[in-house]
Amino acid sequence: MTQRDILSLAWKNVAGNKLRTSITVIIIALGIFALILIITSIQAASNSLTSSFSTMGSNAFSIRYKERNLNFGSRRKNQSTKKTKKNLVDRKSNLGIPISLEEARLFRSRFDMPGTKVSIALRGPANVVLNTNRKKTNPEINVFGGDENYLELNGYNIAYGRNFSPEEITAGTNVCMIGNGVAAKLFAENFAKAIDAEIRVDHIPYKIIAVLADKGSSAFFNTSKIVVTPYNNVRRLFSNQNSTYNIAVKVRDLKQMGIAIGEATATFRPVRKLSVKDADNFFIDKSDSIAESLLKNLGFLEKGTIGIAFITLIGAAIGLMNIMLVAVNERTKEIGLAKALGATANAIKSQFLFESVLISLMGALVGIISGILLGNVVAVFLHTGLIIPWAWVGSGIVVCFLVGLTAGWYPAYKASRLDPIVALRYE
Repeated sequence: MTQRDILSLAWKNVAGNKLRTSITVIIIALGIFALILIITSIQAASNSLTSSFSTMGSNAFSIRYKERNLNFGSRRKNQSTKKTKKNLVDRKSNLGIPISLEEARLFRSRFDMPGTKVSIALRGPANVVLNTNRKKTNPEINVFGGDENYLELNGYNIAYGRNFSPEEITAGTNVCMIGNGVAAKLFAENFAKAIDAEIRVDHIPYKIIAVLADKGSSAFFNTSKIVVTPYNNVRRLFSNQNSTYNIAVKVRDLKQMGIAIGEATATFRPVRKLSVKDADNFFIDKSDSIAESLLKNLGFLEKGTIGIAFITLIGAAIGLMNIMLVAVNERTKEIGLAKALGATANAIKSQFLFESVLISLMGALVGIISGILLGNVVAVFLHTGLIIPWAWVGSGIVVCFLVGLTAGWYPAYKASRLDPIVALRYE
């Protein structure tokens, strides 16, 4: 018998036992399905979260009075961080105090590294309603206060209109720039008509001076549903005593990032009135470090998924071995007849190994396709593109091949060792 004949016979036996094959395929598919589904979903969430937090370019960083809370499920780490902060509070009276406007301005005046730009921003109210005389938005618009460098340092471009003037920033004039999503809601017929139009932001009248170009959004933050106004305007109308200013710095060359962060730290420490012995009471965020933190915090899900898939596949291998042993017992006479007609022990062994591997690979195929389809439902919800974890798809196929080979080896060996005379007399 040729290998082609053996493979054809193995396929006929697999296809002929539909119920048994289906049950085994489903058991194997469950482990691969869980693995591919969760890995695909994790990649979609990682892409969306990274897009949400990485609003600045790779050559920019921001200075905040406290770090972002990006720890998912890491309670012990959070407790440790809180304990460390508590100890620092005992030593310094100005830890946890928001960055004031005076501190932000003082930093900008003192930070004179060549080739850099500094922006001062203040977060305004969230989920506000914007309206004209004829239309209004849903309560989902976020207000930000910025200066003339805010757009560049946050990755925005102007589609229509102009940027803030120094006079408007200083005076805190009621002028604003609206995001692409806001313009689509209020001025759908022609975005250019928004320029110089009056809108009300949370019942306060503003004059529109620009419409921002769309830069893409994610499920976690819609970058087009925003209103940007001078930070002095937000300070005057919306801020309170707990409001904190965000300082952003952009360098000309990415190679200067480390030097710029060092210079910014050295410049801001005296502004925050820190002595040489005091630890920093502010935090510096880079887009790549934020993305790294997100991926690290999502990593525990991936490890847990691998464990679940491994346990499922062990159970599937045991089940597949039992089914193949039952097949050997059921086909003992067939094996004896084949041997009597000249089939070698290797041919019999190959036939049962092929059957085991075929069933295992069918389970892998079903699990992979199902996992990718359902995982990309999550990707669609998170507004990311099609995701296919090719490395895990390949790994799943290899693992299932090994599972089929391992589970089928003993039954195949047992079948190949049968004595043809004894096998023919088997009842």
